[in-house]
Amino acid sequence: MRAPKAVFLDALGTLVALEPPAPLLMAGLARADPPVRITLEEAAAAMRVEMAYYKIHHDLAVDRDALEDLRHACTEALRRALPEPARAVEKLQPIMMAALRFRAYPDAEPALKALRAAGVTLIVVSNWDVSLHDALRDTGLDRLVDGAISSAEVGAAKPSTAIFDYALGLADDPAPRDVWHVGDSVEADVAGARAAGLRPIFVDRSAETGAAPPVLPAGVARIADLRALPAALIRPQAPRPSLRGR
Repeated sequence: MRAPKAVFLDALGTLVALEPPAPLLMAGLARADPPVRITLEEAAAAMRVEMAYYKIHHDLAVDRDALEDLRHACTEALRRALPEPARAVEKLQPIMMAALRFRAYPDAEPALKALRAAGVTLIVVSNWDVSLHDALRDTGLDRLVDGAISSAEVGAAKPSTAIFDYALGLADDPAPRDVWHVGDSVEADVAGARAAGLRPIFVDRSAETGAAPPVLPAGVARIADLRALPAALIRPQAPRPSLRGR
């Protein structure tokens, strides 16, 4: 297997996880003025509605103004899904945003550091709005990668090859066959990488979530931890200069 010159990585489910939002939403509503009490089941159901709305519309957030519009629309989707009297909470948007808290997986930082030490260019390629860069900064991962691009910024979401083509430019245009793409979605990451000529590597976190492991196409590598990226296949080379700011 050819050692990579660049590694692309998905964000959510690969590098970062979303903390369970329902308990945070419950706590936020309980601190509202006046306080509102809802059950964990009610909070979870309302957050599922909000996240489904976001998934459909996140690529509309192409800049900060559009991001604010999207967050307002997501707030109203959440409001409609909440029971009374939670729907009447005036300052619902900050409560919702506080419930959407991301953390880096514990294997992300050591894996990125090891890849960088081997001279591999690292680009985050994610179906996300323009706040992808905020999430990477808040989790401390932005300093460990050479660049990041969201589907909202490109106007194309994985599995479209357009976002991978853009990422190749950020990585100083290596040949696609010299690039690995690591992600947790068979439909978006594996299929998209294959269509773009990249080598897909599937990160399977089903042991953490309790979900059934998906069936992968023949020849696609599966790892359970980013630290399992086969370091032996990465040829030692001189560190590459940072591409940040391209």
